[in-house]
Amino acid sequence: MTGLPLNQILKGDCVEILNSLPAKSVDLVFADPPYNLQLKHELHRPNMTRVNAVNDHWDQFDSFNAYDEFTMSWLSACKRVLKPTGSIWVIGSYHNIFRVGTVMQDLGFWILNDVIWVKTNPMPNFRGVRFTNAHETLIWASTGKGAKYTFHHHAMKGLNDEKQMRSDWWLVSLATGTQRVKDKNGAKTHSTQKPEDLLYRVIISSTNAGDVVLDPFFGSGTTGAVAKRLHRNWIGIERETKYIKAAQKRIDALQPEKFDAQAFDVRSKRQAAPRVKFSALLENGLLQAGQKLFFAKDKARFAVIKPDARLRAVDGFEGSIHQAGSHFMDGAPCNGWEHWYVREDGKLIALDEIRQRYRIKNPQ
Repeated sequence: MTGLPLNQILKGDCVEILNSLPAKSVDLVFADPPYNLQLKHELHRPNMTRVNAVNDHWDQFDSFNAYDEFTMSWLSACKRVLKPTGSIWVIGSYHNIFRVGTVMQDLGFWILNDVIWVKTNPMPNFRGVRFTNAHETLIWASTGKGAKYTFHHHAMKGLNDEKQMRSDWWLVSLATGTQRVKDKNGAKTHSTQKPEDLLYRVIISSTNAGDVVLDPFFGSGTTGAVAKRLHRNWIGIERETKYIKAAQKRIDALQPEKFDAQAFDVRSKRQAAPRVKFSALLENGLLQAGQKLFFAKDKARFAVIKPDARLRAVDGFEGSIHQAGSHFMDGAPCNGWEHWYVREDGKLIALDEIRQRYRIKNPQ
């Protein structure tokens, strides 16, 4: 992280600033770019009061081509600063998210999920000419096909009553109450401030404590505020002075709980456990050369452990526990620790249990 301006808001054009940062230095990018809403007229409620819609100059582009060029520029700059193991989240509406997704794929990002933020109290369609727009879309992507990335599956289950977190997130639609950043007259400072619970899920799911989270459209500073609460480092880029002042004041006022490495470690116990090579089980006598392993408890699909820690499958295929498992799954990724079983006292025991015995005998 040498040379990174950690926990600072950088004033200026996001592309220029991103290009000045060290390459491959950021763990996560969260981007809330201009949506290019193309609003041409004022909106009014049925009682003729005016709707405070997004009509800021930063959300206005001359054409779709201009917006696409802008999108290509900032996404390219983000890709340069992301670590190979990093990931990016981009949020948008139907006005822009499909164009953004196309550019992301053109640049080589690998889309992992599109997450739908379902708003529980959306703004009505006052003119009654369309369905009420009750959601926004987040695209989550890794740096490329096959790239490793951080995902805390078990932490997401913890936030969802121990059930797998789905890709539809039912959250409040507006940053309200004490979250809402307001000016001295009580008016909202930023027209598109995102709620903290949205950023909480993004940051918990995709980073570890101490990681660097970058937001190229920092606005009112929600990304920095949540990152600080969760003991992540953050970098904000923003060109509007009024937003910078409001965001800095907001973040400075936060006093997170003292950092405790174990308390803030959201990795599963399996992820956090010391790495063990399969060969170590063989060398330490927990498994034997020539011993049979059974795939997914299927006695017809077995392999023999070779002295070099490779498996020789019943059909002659040879490879690691993961490669041999993938072979039986027609090339699909396979975690061999979870799918290979050894017979012990008449029962089939998962390799992962044998690995746990090794860890107990050989604490690190």
